[in-house]
Amino acid sequence: MFKKIFKRSICFFAVLSLLLVSCGSEKKNYWPDPEPEPEPTPTKAKPSFIWIDLAANFPDFANDKEKIARDLKLAKDAGFTDIVVDVRPTTGDVMYKTSHVDQVKSLYAWVNGVYTRIDRTATWDYLQAFIDEARKQDLKIHAAFNTFVGGNQIDGGSGILFRDSSKASWATYMNTGSGIKSIMDGGEFTKFLNPANPEVVTFLCNLLKDLAKYDLDGIFLDRGRFLNLQADFSNISRSQFEAFIGTRVQNFPADILSPGTTALPSTYPKYLKQWLEFRAKTIYDFMDKAQKAVKSVNSKMKFGVYVGGWYSSYYDVGVNWAGSSYDPSRTYKWATEGYKNYGYAKIMDQMLIGAYASPFKVYGTTEWTMQGFCQLAKEKVRGECPMVAGGPDVGNWDYNNKATQEEENQAIVNSVKACMDACDGYFLFDMIHLKISNQWKYAKEGIEKATK
Repeated sequence: MFKKIFKRSICFFAVLSLLLVSCGSEKKNYWPDPEPEPEPTPTKAKPSFIWIDLAANFPDFANDKEKIARDLKLAKDAGFTDIVVDVRPTTGDVMYKTSHVDQVKSLYAWVNGVYTRIDRTATWDYLQAFIDEARKQDLKIHAAFNTFVGGNQIDGGSGILFRDSSKASWATYMNTGSGIKSIMDGGEFTKFLNPANPEVVTFLCNLLKDLAKYDLDGIFLDRGRFLNLQADFSNISRSQFEAFIGTRVQNFPADILSPGTTALPSTYPKYLKQWLEFRAKTIYDFMDKAQKAVKSVNSKMKFGVYVGGWYSSYYDVGVNWAGSSYDPSRTYKWATEGYKNYGYAKIMDQMLIGAYASPFKVYGTTEWTMQGFCQLAKEKVRGECPMVAGGPDVGNWDYNNKATQEEENQAIVNSVKACMDACDGYFLFDMIHLKISNQWKYAKEGIEKATK
C-alpha cells in the first residue's frame, strides 16, 4: 500500500515539474489581482474672502460698473475666492431693492486725503451689478449688512433716525454720567438702534428677507451688537431684564452699572453679571430670528456674521459668538454659568473673525496676534459653525506708523497662511487698502503659498 502511494506522489510531482518547465520563463499569477487602492479624496480648498466697504469704495463703484469689473478681476487674479460687498452703511439706508428703507444717495469717503461727499447718480442696482460680475468671474458673492445702525453724524445727521421722528424710540439709550439719554442726544458718531426693541427686530428681519431674494451665496451681519457697555438702558431693556431675572431692579441703573461707567469696575454691582448674560441673550434671540427670516426666503442661503476676535472683552457689546458647549465662566470673571447658553455659533453657517493685530503680530497663540485670534476662535466655536475664517485689517493695523512699507507688505504675505492654517479660511479687510497701496501682489503671493 505504501509503495502505491509513494509511486503516485512521484508521478504527481513529475507532472507538475513538466507543467512548470513547459511554461518557460513566463510568469503566471494564479491568485486574483488585489483590489486597486482608491484615489485619495482631494482636500477641499479653503476660501479667501475680501471685504468691500461701501463708503470707502464708493468713489469708484457708486456710478461705474467698469470699475467693479476691474477690481473683481484684480481680486480673482490675486486668488480670492469670495467677495463680501457691503450694502448697508452706518446711515442704515441700503444699496439693494427694498420698500422698507431709503436707497443710499450719497456717502463720504477719503479722496486724495480729503473727506469728500460722493453722490450717486446712477440708477442701476448696485448689488446686482456685483452679483453679475462675480458670476462672470466665477467668484462667490456675499452681502455685508450693517445691522443695528440707524444713522450717523455726517452733514449734521444722515439716516432713518434723523429724518423720521416716529422712529425716535428705536434709538438705543445710553447710561451716561449725566443720566440715561437717547444716543441722538449724545456725541457718538454712529447712531445705534436698540436690539431689545421688537419693532427694530421686525424692521431688520424685513430688510434681510428682501436681501435674501438676491442670487447671493451668503449674507454676513456686521455690527450685530450693542454699541458698547453703556447701551442699552432704555425702559424696554429694563422691563425685559426684570422679566429675565424675575424681580424689580430698585436702584436702576446703579445696581447694574454706575452712570457713566465705560469699563467693568473692580467690584461688580448686584446685577451686572446677569445683565451681561441678558444682553448676550438679546443678541442670540435676534440672530435666531434673523437666520429664520433669511432661510424662509432661501433655505440654501448661507447666514453668518463678522465679529471681532477679541472674545475676552466682547462682552462689552453683548455678544457671545462662541459655541454653546464652550463655558466662558470657567475662564472669565464676567461670565455667569448661564452665559454659555447664548453662544450663537450653532445658528451660523459661516463666520468671519477680525484678527486685527499689528503687522508685527502675525504669529502667536494669544489674542492680539493674527494666528492666535483665528486659533482661539476655532477652539471657542467648537465646530458648531462649519466655516470660520479670519484675517487682518491691512490698512488700520499700524496706528503709530512703526512698520515700514516692506514690513507691512510681508505681513500681508505671512498673514494668509498663518490665519488659514489656524482656521477654515482667510479674510482680508478691506479692498480699498490693497488698491491705495497697490498691494495686490502681496495678497496673491500669500494666497499662493498658503494654498499650494
